[in-house]
Amino acid sequence: MSPAQLQLFTVLDDQGTTVSELARRMGVTRQTAHQAVHGLIAAGLLEQTADPASARQRLIRRTVEAERTHRQACAVLEELEEQLATRIGQDAVQILRTTLETPWGPALPPDPAMSEPQK
Repeated sequence: MSPAQLQLFTVLDDQGTTVSELARRMGVTRQTAHQAVHGLIAAGLLEQTADPASARQRLIRRTVEAERTHRQACAVLEELEEQLATRIGQDAVQILRTTLETPWGPALPPDPAMSEPQK
């Protein structure tokens, strides 16, 4: 799974989202979003359905298999969080979650010093 495909799942609405809207939310071109969507359709994780609000547009949404996998992943994460809370406390877990969910803001430009060869 590509980074774009993984990111796509984080911006996909439960009721479905158009490719154009997915591209906007991901900050990528419509073509990049389209490629990610069609790769996931081929993998059986997404499907296209008619948009009841527009005869010209299609909605992208998770398949039954993707929903099942999502529920399993959430259950595993919940169990891990419970184990972590047992070790470091529920308050610390909540602080960690809040910190990790804080928006990073726009991407920074590459640091030229990081691309220089080491001597």
